[in-house]
Amino acid sequence: MDLLRANDPGGAYPPSYYHATANGFPECPVLEGDIQADVCIIGAGFTGLSAALTLMGQGLSVVVLEANHVGWGASGRNGGQLGSGQRVDQLTLEALLGVDDARTLWHLAEDAKATVRAAIATHQIACDLRAGLIHAEVSAAGVRAAHREVDHLQSHLGYDQLTPLDLAAVRSAVGTDMYKGGVLDQGAGHLHPLNYALGMAIAAQAGGVQIFEVSRVEAVTDTAPHKVRTAAGCVTANHVLYACNGYLGGLEPRAAARIMPINNFIAVTEPLGRDQAEGLIRNKVAVNDSKFVVNYYRLTADDRMLFGGGETYGYRFPQDIAAVVRPNMLKVYPQLADARIDYAWGGTLGITRSRLPYFRSHGDTRLIAGGFSGHGVAMASLAGKLMAQHVLGAPDGFSHFARLSHRRFPGGAVLRHPLLVLAMTWYAMRDRLGV
Repeated sequence: MDLLRANDPGGAYPPSYYHATANGFPECPVLEGDIQADVCIIGAGFTGLSAALTLMGQGLSVVVLEANHVGWGASGRNGGQLGSGQRVDQLTLEALLGVDDARTLWHLAEDAKATVRAAIATHQIACDLRAGLIHAEVSAAGVRAAHREVDHLQSHLGYDQLTPLDLAAVRSAVGTDMYKGGVLDQGAGHLHPLNYALGMAIAAQAGGVQIFEVSRVEAVTDTAPHKVRTAAGCVTANHVLYACNGYLGGLEPRAAARIMPINNFIAVTEPLGRDQAEGLIRNKVAVNDSKFVVNYYRLTADDRMLFGGGETYGYRFPQDIAAVVRPNMLKVYPQLADARIDYAWGGTLGITRSRLPYFRSHGDTRLIAGGFSGHGVAMASLAGKLMAQHVLGAPDGFSHFARLSHRRFPGGAVLRHPLLVLAMTWYAMRDRLGV
């Protein structure tokens, strides 16, 4: 299935809250004819745009090719949460990889958050960046494990931004009785993801980067200088960076076998007013929880509830996305039963079996990163920066991720999605049963 067209046939932005509140869009032509560049980046989301910002001003010509529009994919549709660490907790990583490698991954994840904040500050991107993220636990055992993680991060890595939350504290912070405790991370946060992407694109253009929209890449030749072909043109480039994540398709089959696209959905209520909003989430922190099919939510700048959650197991979006998300929202916040849903949309992200990001190089002139597994605001921004640094002769960060082992999803192109459906159905059932 062609995910670039299956759910948005015309390639337009989805009717999201983010699109309705976007600050402004860059003017980007369609690629027509043949051009040359030192670096060609495929994809104008967080990864590609972060790479472009890192490369600009370095004496290299940079071209970005986007199949639809800047920030059109997961970068402009996600929950906007800027999380700490990797998608796998630190104690588990140390057991899997050893202390030294796991701690390097922690420090790279800290660099990921710093990369986002630096881009926003340097280029004065107005994207509602706020500090504070609560991870809420649905079981007492989960609370104990989360608090052990806090102790470990504080004592062994010197991370002092965490506050353990007991039952009373989590219920005070998040106006629901669904959770048993959790952790508040003041070093994490949230933002308006589409405005972040659009701001990066406008800054990149100002720095001399050429961005072409509605310019889908159809093929890339294997040897440098590479020919990156679209329907109406071709870029000849010494380096090619693949920044497509869940929309990679058949463009790079080795990576596509290890990055599974899955859909997720978000709904946004009408404005709730300051008093009701504060009763739901104090201090406008973001929240995610420990369910396998994660609920993630936050208040917007204008006091709406933005709630992500709900699972469907086809690649087609449901006809009524709000009807998929609302039941999950009401399990957390039954007090929103009468709130009108003003926006609802779906998006496609990329996951790996390990939930760690996939980095690879092919001949040092073709680099790829993806599979951010729901941790993409920070990690995709870092991935673009690390790919760019590799091009500039500083490959250490990229190489550390590239050493991680990634198994293929079983079943090949035909069966891997049905097998994922079976697994997701099983874990969704466990969520419902409270297992």
